[in-house]
Amino acid sequence: MTSFQDLGLEEALLQGITALGFETPTPVQELVIPVALHSDDDFIALAQTGTGKTAAFGLPLLQRINPAEKNVQALVLCPTRELCVQVAGDLVNYSQFAHQYKVVAVYGGASIETQIRQIKAGAQIIVATPGRLVDLLVRQVARLDKVARVVLDEADEMLNMGFKEAVDLILEAVENRKSIWLFSATMPEEVRAIASTYMHDPQELSVGRRNQTNENIVHQYYICRADDRYSALKRVVDANPGIYGLIFCRTKNETKEIAEQMIRDGYDADALHGDLAQSDRDRVMQRFRERNLQLLIATDVAARGIDVSDITHVINYGLPDESEVYLHRSGRTGRAGRTGVSLSIITPKFEEKIRQIERKTKAVFTKLPIPTGFEVCESQLFHIIQNIHDQKVHHAEIEPFLPRIYAALEDLSKEELIKRFASVEFNRFLAYYRNAPDINIFAKGDKKGHHRRDTGTAGGMQRLFVNIGLMDGVSKKDFLQLLSREFRVPKHSIGDIDLKKSYMHFDIEPSYIREVRAGLEEFTINGRRVKVNDAMPRPEKEKKDKKFVGGKWEKGRKKAW
Repeated sequence: MTSFQDLGLEEALLQGITALGFETPTPVQELVIPVALHSDDDFIALAQTGTGKTAAFGLPLLQRINPAEKNVQALVLCPTRELCVQVAGDLVNYSQFAHQYKVVAVYGGASIETQIRQIKAGAQIIVATPGRLVDLLVRQVARLDKVARVVLDEADEMLNMGFKEAVDLILEAVENRKSIWLFSATMPEEVRAIASTYMHDPQELSVGRRNQTNENIVHQYYICRADDRYSALKRVVDANPGIYGLIFCRTKNETKEIAEQMIRDGYDADALHGDLAQSDRDRVMQRFRERNLQLLIATDVAARGIDVSDITHVINYGLPDESEVYLHRSGRTGRAGRTGVSLSIITPKFEEKIRQIERKTKAVFTKLPIPTGFEVCESQLFHIIQNIHDQKVHHAEIEPFLPRIYAALEDLSKEELIKRFASVEFNRFLAYYRNAPDINIFAKGDKKGHHRRDTGTAGGMQRLFVNIGLMDGVSKKDFLQLLSREFRVPKHSIGDIDLKKSYMHFDIEPSYIREVRAGLEEFTINGRRVKVNDAMPRPEKEKKDKKFVGGKWEKGRKKAW
């Protein structure tokens, strides 16, 4: 087995990586480090995210810096602020027992004056996002004429984000470079153009086949009706206790909507999208890294640069348009030698898209049935049991309390005690999923028959349909406020609210149905009487008695809410 010592790294760097817990090099490190240490040739390294690329270029980059020279000798370009900060931090950690290299991270969203002062203080390595580095070049602050080596990290991501012009300008400015090290998970035409323009006869170092997924990742998919996708998402999450995952949505509006629903349903979740201020983005990412968030819901653009090594699941709430994007999404899990799961929740028309991704990425997808309520409860129960079994006991600290504990529980048998401890958390899931319908879609001729829409829903709630929707100017927030204020329905008694163009459905506890149904049917919108049904709504005859006016519900002369 190859060791880091075999690769030619100096002793001080070996001490640093040993202190960080690295024992043996990954395939990309074993392939790249000797070339980067002993050659000035350009090279292209093709490897998926999470395979150890930062150490592959970072260790030889550090070893080839002359600590006596205080000018910028190396440049690393990254697509996002998060990756920029992470790479700079890793370089500092690798060299903790070596020379005190001056590493400066340069990125947008932070004080440019502070970054200018750090560069002028004698930066030897600059790790930068393209946009901010161009700003510094325009200000003639960053001198790159002494840069010997340039690293393009996640080059495909950089070009996907529209940084081609900035990358061109920067590479032209590094006029005395000796070599370019380009790292990319895929090789689209834009990356090839960079290579052909700025690299001289580059050597190609490939870990696995091009555009191929990480072998440590299991690929799965679930099929359901469009109206059931959110319910399917919750079941998949609940059927995987201990999940620590990323949920990808196609748009920022969908990201916000799903995050709001999951937070309201009691999940430790938050959203990451383009509308967030940098301070809010940093706060969300910090909570996710510290595992104070179980689920992070994000768009592809917002998630770029996320580097968390122990993500267990990537969930595609709908498939991306490009196979390369799926590669990047799935590459967020299965990192650092761990296994991971990339699963997709789709409607039937997208099953052919799964086949296309299989052909292009060589991934093997497994189709799974959406977990039933019974299966979710079973998973949660045995997760609870395992946690109890593995619970660390602080014997000395708990000893003084044991006599009172024994006395309080002395009337219970061993079997009864086990049942009650297991039921503490299990009862919550049992109450929610007790009457949950099967939301799988069955093929024609299946012995279970065709999928039939069930108006019942999880947790003993009832699903009601209302003949109003987005076209009537109604929002989920409006409707939730109406139920809470007008009919005094507590939020925990309201389930999913799914708003369509011309109708909506929502879940509510049965004890509130009579009052809510009667109250809603006193309203009219655009001259159309509101009607509540247990099935899909049908057009109603006009009846003008109460109105939804100017974004407000009104009942005769009553005050608008």
